[in-house]
Amino acid sequence: MNKIGFWINNARHIALPQSVLPALLAFTMAATHSDFSWWLGIIALFGIICAHLGMNLADDYFDYKVKSGENRNEMAAEGIRARIAKYPYLTSGQATVKQLVGAIFVFLLIACMCGAVIFYFRGINILYLTLIGGFLGISYSGWPFRLCYHGYGELVIGVMFGPLLMIGMQYAAAGVFDANIILVSVPVGLLVTNIVYSHSIMDAIPDEKVGKMTFARLLAKPKWMILFSAIFNLMPFVIIAIGVILGVLHVAYLSIFILLPMGIYLVKSLNQFINQQTVDIKLKSWMGPMGEFDKYREASIDWFMLRWLIARNLVTFFCLILAIVNIILIFI
Repeated sequence: MNKIGFWINNARHIALPQSVLPALLAFTMAATHSDFSWWLGIIALFGIICAHLGMNLADDYFDYKVKSGENRNEMAAEGIRARIAKYPYLTSGQATVKQLVGAIFVFLLIACMCGAVIFYFRGINILYLTLIGGFLGISYSGWPFRLCYHGYGELVIGVMFGPLLMIGMQYAAAGVFDANIILVSVPVGLLVTNIVYSHSIMDAIPDEKVGKMTFARLLAKPKWMILFSAIFNLMPFVIIAIGVILGVLHVAYLSIFILLPMGIYLVKSLNQFINQQTVDIKLKSWMGPMGEFDKYREASIDWFMLRWLIARNLVTFFCLILAIVNIILIFI
């Protein structure tokens, strides 16, 4: 594998839909405005991708510094159900910490260069959004704030990949903010939050062992964990329905309700996990892409990846459906 592919793989490109699809949705929403620029939107999308990959690697760096992966391996060896696939390229010797830092620098430098182009054409507001995003991204697991270790990680992810990202994309592509982008970006932010929140439910015990305070751990009680799982999975549908009822959003936006069973399934599945109910893991076509699931089984992380991938696919299809609706409405 070449160096670029090696680092893209290490940067967990499997998570890119949680940034790319919200960005594309915002791009299609921006297309209705008079000052829409498709090429500035494409540059913004490329910058978002590079920033996402760079931040994922930065998260690995900060976790490596506190030996998060090693601690999880020890827990798994003790029989504690813990996800152990964390920065294997470092622990296996395929890459050094110095090379990791270099890869982070390259990805974030490219993202900054994309931002500079948009700043030139759109002005200072993009700089503000970029600075906020950069601060939140580094502070997610980096010092001195380490927000994901104090119960704020889910909130940070929801804001970054929902409202902040979508507002930034619309402004880059069209030079405007509007109420519609806020109304749609909040449900998207909730669904992206749901990915991290579902993750934190499954990692609650290992997170406690390494001193990581997540929102799931703050809730503590299973009934509260499941309540918020229901909120993150189902409230986006309610918000879109309200937008349609109020006449702010087109009635075609209700097409996302085809995904409601997926959200309900994830809530039920997490409830089974919390209550330690043994469930046969069976893949269904409606669950969406499941990556290299045989490898996940071999690594004994299929129980984690099934739920994580459904959460990822839910936000992916949510954004994709609304993006297609927007494109159709443009040409009607």
